[in-house]
Amino acid sequence: MLDRKIFLRPIAHRGFHDAAKGVVENTAPAFEAAIAKGYGIECDLRPAADGTPLVFHDLDLARLTAGSGPITGLQPACAAKLPFKSADVTGILSFAELLALVAGRVPIFAEIKSEWTEPDLGFLSEIARLAKLYRRPLALMSFDPAVVAAIGRFAPDIPRGIVSGAYFDDDGNGWWPNSPLTDARRRALASLLESGQAAPSFYAYQVGALPTAATERVRRNGLPLLTWTVRTEQERRMAALHADAPIFEGYEA
Repeated sequence: MLDRKIFLRPIAHRGFHDAAKGVVENTAPAFEAAIAKGYGIECDLRPAADGTPLVFHDLDLARLTAGSGPITGLQPACAAKLPFKSADVTGILSFAELLALVAGRVPIFAEIKSEWTEPDLGFLSEIARLAKLYRRPLALMSFDPAVVAAIGRFAPDIPRGIVSGAYFDDDGNGWWPNSPLTDARRRALASLLESGQAAPSFYAYQVGALPTAATERVRRNGLPLLTWTVRTEQERRMAALHADAPIFEGYEA
């Protein structure tokens, strides 16, 4: 289970980053800045070409780095040397390097990215292996309940959570348009109806969609509810009313 006293605090989205100041998301300076403030850390995990878990949000390298193409085609040795565009930072962190950097100073929420295909069990088993060795405040989460369920099998004692939200934008377009997701499944995921096999110990839900019948049910049932990504004063008020901790960026919590 998720220890509320340890984990429930303001959580810096992809670290406490600020592109205008050259502090890039999901990099060591962003994580050190979060630690200095006592914030929890949210980060993202994707597999390198050999399945090594890397700390990076996008599937494609081009937005943030001097590279191009999918991160899944990158070998770890190349990832370690790849420069970022907007700062004097070189190298995408591996998950192992992130854990060594944080060293238990603040809790980590690591989101395992999914393209809604069959879960990569080699990638997930390596995440679980590292998580079990860490033995410090760490939670794993994903939008994909199948990923969360697999993590539960590999590392049953590590807190795990489901990330969710509206699954449709304001124009009615479904998230992940090129994925196998149908609109019916999007509605089911938004309503947290695929939680059974995953058996999450917490949820993280889109702040702009709060509150929903599903999130109110989560709280009545006593499970912690995080909310993402809190940026504005209005969102801060919604998070305080309808969730237990914000995943935030763009301000000091």
